[in-house]
Amino acid sequence: MTEEVSAGSVGAPVPSRAVPTPVPSLLVIRHGQSLWNALARWQGMADIDLSDLGREQARIAAEQLAEGPHGFHRVYASQLARARDTASIIADHLRLDAPATDERWNEADAGPWQGLTPQEIKEQWPGFLERNRRPDGFEPYDTVVQRSLEAATELLGSIEPDQPTIVVTHSGVIRSLRRHLTGASERAPNLGGLWLHLVSGRVRAGHDFDPLSAAEVREFSEGPGQVT
Repeated sequence: MTEEVSAGSVGAPVPSRAVPTPVPSLLVIRHGQSLWNALARWQGMADIDLSDLGREQARIAAEQLAEGPHGFHRVYASQLARARDTASIIADHLRLDAPATDERWNEADAGPWQGLTPQEIKEQWPGFLERNRRPDGFEPYDTVVQRSLEAATELLGSIEPDQPTIVVTHSGVIRSLRRHLTGASERAPNLGGLWLHLVSGRVRAGHDFDPLSAAEVREFSEGPGQVT
């Protein structure tokens, strides 16, 4: 990936032109559909397997990544099975080493909401979902940002500009990073996410990524607002 910078010598009245300068880059994406996604249950730190649809989503995304312009260097993942297995499918298809795992990419701990459906949450915590509130025991947004941004900064600092790297993580993590870096709070669909770049020593958000937007593999997607 590249950063646009101006070229020209000091004191010389030459026109400014954009010169591509390579920067270290991560493609941070969400895992495929899990068994609890299909049931619309909040997962948090519950270690739930991929569904058959989730594995198909990972395979389709891997094919698109292989056909794209980026020669990926490594694949990383959270320690949870739904992310690890998605990362393994992608790594196998791209003929890369087995994914390395890092707990800092794990999903936000959903506390007492783990395993519940949105309807069950609405019944037991009236008004919380509507006002985007979280119960005691739910991992704070700032904590999720701190650990995932630390992991991203460390990883970006360890790779070269020509070594784009994939991280498979979770909706809550991506949403927290997006909100912190851009102010937006859109949820990432399965296998969707965003690019992160290291520019002048700081992590910056790049373009969104959504390889399944035109595919018929969104069936049984979970309802809005879930941490998965």
